[in-house]
Amino acid sequence: MLRTIVHYSLHLLAPGLIALAFGKARWRTAYLAMSATMAIDVDHLLATPVFDPDRMSVGFHPLHSWWLAAVYAAMCVLPYEKLGWKWWLRAVGIGLTLHILTDWQDYVLWKI
Repeated sequence: MLRTIVHYSLHLLAPGLIALAFGKARWRTAYLAMSATMAIDVDHLLATPVFDPDRMSVGFHPLHSWWLAAVYAAMCVLPYEKLGWKWWLRAVGIGLTLHILTDWQDYVLWKI
C-alpha cells in the first residue's frame, strides 16, 4: 500500500511542488505541462499484460526507454530563452524525467 501511495504522490503531488519554482504567474501552466506527461503511459497498452508489478517499465516500454530518458533529462537544461522556444517545454522535460525516475524507483527501491 505504501508503495502505491509513494508512486502516485510522485506522479501527482511532486509536480505541483516543483511547479511552484516556476513562479506565481506560471505555476499552473507548469503543473499542467508536467501532469500531461503522464500520457507517456499509453505505451503500456502495447504490453501483455498491460500492468505487471514485477516488470521494470524503464527500458521495457518504448516511451520509457533509456535513450529517451536521456532526451527527457536534456530537456530540463536546454537554454529555451536563448533558442526562442516556449518556457513550458522545460516543465514538460521535468515532468517526463520525474515520471521516469518515479517508475524506476517503483521497481528498484520496492523490489526488496
